[in-house]
Amino acid sequence: MAFNFQSLAGVPARKLPRPAGGIRPPPWLGNLGRAFGGSLRDLAPIIAVIAFFQLLVLRQAPDEFLTILGGLLCVAAGLTLFVAGLEMALFPIGESMANGFVRKGSLSALLAFAFCLGFGTTVAEPALIAVCAEAAEVAARAGMIANDPAAIARYALELRYVVAFSVGLAIIIGVVRILMGWPIHWLIISGYILVVVMTALAPREIISIAYDSGGVTTSTITVPMVTALGVGLASSIKGRNPMLDGFGLIAFASLTPMIFVMGYGMVAG
Repeated sequence: MAFNFQSLAGVPARKLPRPAGGIRPPPWLGNLGRAFGGSLRDLAPIIAVIAFFQLLVLRQAPDEFLTILGGLLCVAAGLTLFVAGLEMALFPIGESMANGFVRKGSLSALLAFAFCLGFGTTVAEPALIAVCAEAAEVAARAGMIANDPAAIARYALELRYVVAFSVGLAIIIGVVRILMGWPIHWLIISGYILVVVMTALAPREIISIAYDSGGVTTSTITVPMVTALGVGLASSIKGRNPMLDGFGLIAFASLTPMIFVMGYGMVAG
């Protein structure tokens, strides 16, 4: 399926400048110290809250203080490396691939990539894996499914795949919206009207799981890649504003899992 991007393409692919005078250290290396300080600053509010209640309300020092301090430093280091990795790899890859699909001019290839990106990142989402595993355990204890390891694992896997499929479809809808210039608020309002209707029809046991599924999909893996795709695509299409049109894919990724999981509960239950 071919799609004429030529009339829409307005921004050429960005090329990285070549360093002059031999190999130079990457610029992000010199900024890691400042980034680490920023991570500590971001963690400061939660550290202050815990310290306040631990020392002034409970009036006792925490056990294994040095271990806790070391853990906090590890968290700060992890946040620093995670943000650096996003800036170095995920954001540039998403933007460059969106730009490449626009220059290629194949709508079918772009939509296939959008679906695979949404499906693949969601399946690998750690928060979703944890929620689906816990939901399967609770469903087994409640008698909704057989209380054996095989049935529990199958239920958790099916739930993950349902959510991943819905996110893949959501990214397709978001990409089409950017291409066509549709207003996002009407799509979101229509989606939440459908959520309300399905909430009245779906089994009560699945409703809370469906709502949580909409939240856990937008986590550490899905958000950077999907956001980069949207911003890169809007930056590559003539007449699209990256600030107005590039964002919003995450809203679809949060909305569609609620609809699909409740539908899954209605069919499977």
